[in-house]
Amino acid sequence: MGGDRAPDEIVAGAEAAAAELGVAVLLVGLEEALRQTALPTLAVTEVIAMDEDPAAGVRRKKDSSLVRAAELVRDGKASAMVSAGNTGATMASALLRMGRLPGVIRPAIATPIPNPGTHPTILLDAGANAECTPAMLVQFAQMGAAYARARYQVDDPSVALLSIGEEKSKGTPLVKETHEALTELHGIRFAGNVEGRDLLPGTADVVVTDGFTGNVALKTLEGALRFFMDALLGVLGRDDATKKAAEVLLPHLAPLATEFDPDNTGGAMLLGLDGVCVISHGSSSARAIVSAVRVAHDCVAGGLVEALAKAVAPT
Repeated sequence: MGGDRAPDEIVAGAEAAAAELGVAVLLVGLEEALRQTALPTLAVTEVIAMDEDPAAGVRRKKDSSLVRAAELVRDGKASAMVSAGNTGATMASALLRMGRLPGVIRPAIATPIPNPGTHPTILLDAGANAECTPAMLVQFAQMGAAYARARYQVDDPSVALLSIGEEKSKGTPLVKETHEALTELHGIRFAGNVEGRDLLPGTADVVVTDGFTGNVALKTLEGALRFFMDALLGVLGRDDATKKAAEVLLPHLAPLATEFDPDNTGGAMLLGLDGVCVISHGSSSARAIVSAVRVAHDCVAGGLVEALAKAVAPT
């Protein structure tokens, strides 16, 4: 029921995912939104709106689509939860119903940043926790590395810390303390600090930061890429000469644009839960939902939750 194009695009994406991926998909929503689909459904009576307070919505609306979807995962009736709705409410319902893995301080949003020619760079936290402690960032590093191994088959992922300079003396007290902790942490290949300019192309497999900084960095990248692509397309169609140039260039640029298309990313993972939860973009199209279902399926098949539990287990 959530997302700018819900429910039609969500239903269409779920149907396409079931047909194309061979994945069993159960739709959870209001009865009137589910009448036209042949997929299995669970009708609910409430919806948490996109602009509604997340915590209050989850507490009050116990028969909402988000809460019921999280309960299906908790009860073993579904393997994963996918939502393009209210991000805060998605996180709250997943956290309150599925619970955290033992030892996890706070779950984090792990977002893949496309890296043409190879696997994406994983940025976390991308918005779940505006304020963090060094211990939280250390756990993000452990969970991000486990995610890179389980989702992208990176044998020995490198982990970097987002800062304002490569030197260990640069950054806030949080960054400096975390740098020291990651340097001493066993089981993680710590690559030191990276700057915002290093996110594209990715100089590390995993980049760790607090949720405030991560969300700003991510949306800055999204906005800059969108502006550049729009400006480039505007130039290529300006006159006869540029139109001829476009005929030559566009076949080469199209694959690159496809890699950076958010619809092909599918969504971000909420790491640290005792279950799989994929948070898709609010503007998700049917194609984006197919990608999000693929991410959820791959994480379940790859044993992500078990890998995360092992990564954060006390040594």
